[in-house]
Amino acid sequence: MTERAGRRQWLGLALLALPTLVVALDINALFLALPQLTADLGASGVQQLWIADIYGFMVAGLVITMGTLGDRIGRRRLLFIGSVGFAIASTLAAYSTGPEMLIASRVLLGIAGATMMPSTLALITNMFRDGRQRGTAIAIWSTCTFTGAALGPVVGGLLLAHFWWGAVFLMAVPAVAVLMIAGPFVLPEFRNPDAARLDLPSVALSMLAILPLVYGVKRLTADTTPSTVAVSALVLGGVFAVAFVVRQLRLDDPLLDLRLLGGGSFRLILLALTLAGVVMAGTGLLVTQYLQSVLGHSPVSAALWFAPMGLAVALGTTLSPAIARRVEPVTAIAAGLALSAIGAAMLALVGPESGLGTVIAGIAILALGTGPLFALGTGIVMGSVPPERAGSAASVAETSNYLGGTLGIAILGSVAAGIYQHRIAGSIPAGVPDAAATTAGQTVAGAAAVAADLPPAAGAELLASAQAAFTSGLHVVGLIGAVVLGVQAWLLWRARIG
Repeated sequence: MTERAGRRQWLGLALLALPTLVVALDINALFLALPQLTADLGASGVQQLWIADIYGFMVAGLVITMGTLGDRIGRRRLLFIGSVGFAIASTLAAYSTGPEMLIASRVLLGIAGATMMPSTLALITNMFRDGRQRGTAIAIWSTCTFTGAALGPVVGGLLLAHFWWGAVFLMAVPAVAVLMIAGPFVLPEFRNPDAARLDLPSVALSMLAILPLVYGVKRLTADTTPSTVAVSALVLGGVFAVAFVVRQLRLDDPLLDLRLLGGGSFRLILLALTLAGVVMAGTGLLVTQYLQSVLGHSPVSAALWFAPMGLAVALGTTLSPAIARRVEPVTAIAAGLALSAIGAAMLALVGPESGLGTVIAGIAILALGTGPLFALGTGIVMGSVPPERAGSAASVAETSNYLGGTLGIAILGSVAAGIYQHRIAGSIPAGVPDAAATTAGQTVAGAAAVAADLPPAAGAELLASAQAAFTSGLHVVGLIGAVVLGVQAWLLWRARIG
């Protein structure tokens, strides 16, 4: 009979929620801080995107490495090392003096963050051996992730109302302090004595594949015509990706065990986690900017209106274990994604002057439907491997989550930016200086800043055009999300995972 978890394990689960909350708070609070830090640091539109997504790219590129490293040196030890590094990098980010320094700090945050999520998920699998308890624990872990996503904008908005934008990064410091004080008493150490040595060439190949591919996608979607740089980056990333896969297939102890991807259920769940992350992150980025730059809400007000997205997905993950006791997991996951597709489609109905109710209902429905996927899907992934391979499985699952989230910001953010730039190009009033027109043509926040310095009539015309252009980008992103989620729901329903 499988040993059931006791009081210490549940206390450990509560403590493991802290790194999860730290990561979610950091990402979503930054969304609201983007307009302020862009203005204060003088960041360009491209730098703004790198500030937002370089963290996730680093996590996606290194999380597999960190999963293997945790199996070797100890998952608790790696969690503690990464948490301290995260606190230090957060402090550097908070006091950045330019966009380059902030981007570098976000790189360090990504390296540290890559150690945290696979360690927490692997430790949960080790602590909860009973299948039903493990499912409940993973659902709680998933709920904490999205509760943090909901609280991040709210807390970040309150901080922005009283402090400078750097304060949003300092939220990680007290959470790390609690983890370091209490962790040694309630978290067990676990390492795999047969874990493979870290293959450094594989680490390099994984990074050389991910970063050029993402950069190429960013340039390709942002440029009006395909550029040589974008195409070259995509080709280079593809070459390194093939080299990475070939090396993993030849190694006896690969960095990424591709045998984990052998089952059809496993592959479809990972694909669904990735695509849901794309849609959630991309729409989240645009909605927070829509609330502030189009509807004119303050950071605090925008944070409160954005909170239903995180709260809805937290509700969905919370209810998932109970739902799974009544229907097959595939039924809950597929039906949830179909519901999410409806929510994404609602974003195509919002207007540049009104649409607050529609956009909030849309993101809440979208988020609620993804709850079963994030809770039950992650449980399927973790339950499909023995405990000694939990680190590898956790790293694969987290790679899907983070890659989806960061690609969502890069791809959907760049699609929306491209539509904005195309629409605004012919709508800038005559007489606007060339430098101001260039600024207005990059971002809606830039257009708002330029409009404030123009004569009232010209400023109002420019601002209305910029808001309409941005809203058009939101419409397209919503429709893309609806198609992606709808197709994935159909594929999962046909597969009958369970």
